Amino acid sequence: MDKTIDDIQAEALAALESAETAEEVGRLSVRYLGRKGLVTQYLRNISSLPENERPDAGKKANQTKKILEQAIKSAEKRIAAQQKTELVGGVDVTLPGRPAPRGHMHPITQITRRICDIFVRMGFDIVEGPEVESDYYNFEALNIPKNHPARDMQDTFYIAENIVLRTHTSPLQVRMMEQYPPPLRVVAPGKVYRCDSDLTHTPMFHQIEGLLVDEEVSFGDLKGVLTEFVQKVFDPDTSIRFRPSFFPFTEPSAEVDIQCVMCRGRGCKVCSHTGWLEVLGCGMVHPALFENVGYDTRRYCGFAFGMGIERIAMLKYGINDIRLFFESDDRFLRQF
Repeated sequence: MDKTIDDIQAEALAALESAETAEEVGRLSVRYLGRKGLVTQYLRNISSLPENERPDAGKKANQTKKILEQAIKSAEKRIAAQQKTELVGGVDVTLPGRPAPRGHMHPITQITRRICDIFVRMGFDIVEGPEVESDYYNFEALNIPKNHPARDMQDTFYIAENIVLRTHTSPLQVRMMEQYPPPLRVVAPGKVYRCDSDLTHTPMFHQIEGLLVDEEVSFGDLKGVLTEFVQKVFDPDTSIRFRPSFFPFTEPSAEVDIQCVMCRGRGCKVCSHTGWLEVLGCGMVHPALFENVGYDTRRYCGFAFGMGIERIAMLKYGINDIRLFFESDDRFLRQF
């Protein structure tokens, strides 16, 4: 052996003490403790010593290895502390700036704003109301008395016997009519809640309801407003049809279908090969609602409509799983 273990230890400690950078400490660590380092080589060569010297040499070499490992850690801490004191206020002002991550407007927010903008241009006002509602406003004032079969379709979350998480934004129709005399034009976007969860349903989702009350309002006015809405949201060439339906708070009632946005009416899996997709429900306001709020049913009439915002977004953007809206995956959100 050219160098004794004491020589190697003294040389390594001196080099570590004078080291000024983490890179330099790393090189010294490799030089002395690496696979081909001086201490490692010394340990491998102990077998060449006389047999009576081997135990002491091995013991001394292992002690040196531990001493150098500790010295390397100390040197790394010393250099890190020195670098920290050189920073201004704990920040290295010489580093390039890091751009702050930014989010993206959610497609539900985009569609909601788009829908509201269309109706505002047609003279409607935007209104909001409570998400925790009384049974009266959520059901009874909308011509859905207790034990009415329509309540079975709502899958309601009950907070108390007569307090619920609203199942639709329709209660705002009654609240607005109680507060304001005709003429009245409002749309009410917001969260609603139902006990349902699968590929096309979630326990919390978004709806927007519309209400127009005035003199001499006809079903033709309703068709004109909704046709304008559909063609603004989707495409000016989108076909639309009205099918008879039932809602307790409108009479007559209708479902609105649009030509399938995927196959343009030719028939596909999305539209069950019918060429049509349901987008919303509507109808003329039932006289019972006007009686509940004190409107003169001989003078005033009106229409109402409602739609799920997620459904509009899914059709417009070609999304096949409603749960994607609630996963907060920025890669998904940035597509819209």
